[in-house]
Amino acid sequence: MSGRAAPFHCPYCGEEDLRPHEAGHGAWECASCNRAFQLKFLGLLTRGLARNDVEEDGT
Repeated sequence: MSGRAAPFHCPYCGEEDLRPHEAGHGAWECASCNRAFQLKFLGLLTRGLARNDVEEDGT
């Protein structure tokens, strides 16, 4: 498995015409809206998922 993940669409205009940007790792440019952006993985969250399926009255 590769350490890189490519975005599927531009977060600004939603188009899919993306190319790696020369700024380096995680940087992308959109040919449709002429914007450059950078993605960064921050890490896994330590908190668990909240359960909404438990009834309030305890039955």
